[in-house]
Amino acid sequence: MDEKDWLALKILFEEKHITRAAERLYVSQPALTYRLKNLENEFGTSLFFKIKGGIEFTSEGLHLVDYSNEMLNKLQETKDDMLNMKNEVRGTLRIGVSSNFAQYKLPKILKKFSLEYPYVQFNVNTGWSTDIINLLVSSRVQVGILRGNYDWPGVKSLLTRERLCLISRREIEMDQLSKLPFINYKTDSSLKNLINDWWQDRFSEPPLVTMETDRQETCKEMVKNDLGVSILPEICLQPSDNLYKYELSYKNGEPVFRNTWLMYNEDFLNLSTVRNFIAFLNENSK
Repeated sequence: MDEKDWLALKILFEEKHITRAAERLYVSQPALTYRLKNLENEFGTSLFFKIKGGIEFTSEGLHLVDYSNEMLNKLQETKDDMLNMKNEVRGTLRIGVSSNFAQYKLPKILKKFSLEYPYVQFNVNTGWSTDIINLLVSSRVQVGILRGNYDWPGVKSLLTRERLCLISRREIEMDQLSKLPFINYKTDSSLKNLINDWWQDRFSEPPLVTMETDRQETCKEMVKNDLGVSILPEICLQPSDNLYKYELSYKNGEPVFRNTWLMYNEDFLNLSTVRNFIAFLNENSK
């Protein structure tokens, strides 16, 4: 039996007349009679018998009518579910995210996104942007959020930009910066180059590096304790840090920006999870 058989029995039960049932089914009377005869042969029993003015169903026929109605209802429910699934975003989203963005921005974004799309699960990889670009190239992530400028053959759009800032525990004179103890931290090459380019534009001598820390947060704690100054992206700074913050500019007055990029392969837009996350990210990352 298939959907056409179920529908034929349903309509025939409602009409109790083969000619009228055939008209409602948009088939000829012989075609409907042939289909019904095949069903009787398949189940090895009579499904109905003729009476004056129409037909009446046997007990076996009534049982098959009940089955047909049940199957038609289930089929419709399944079709409805499939249509709803087109509008319902579900699945696992694979994201690669630069550490700073992951620490300071991503948790709130994912929380807000999950409230709007509760059936989406997240697989998140964090690290330096050089790590994330490798994950993108190998398709181990569907969406990458990277800081700094990297070549990418797929879609690449500017997500956010923030100023690069000098931080200190006390007020300082910028022209005296090269004489102050400077605290370095490990980071990716794009940020190192950005800081070095600014320094070389403003000073002829290198910074007086007195500490090398493994993390930006460690560096910031050293600055809080007045052990030196440092340069950090604005994303890392909070009002509660109680630090002096000097937004950096080149000699020509151009601000020094740290860019965050959204990157992905356009083919992944076929996935509703990726498509909706990218739209959401563009609206909520600022």
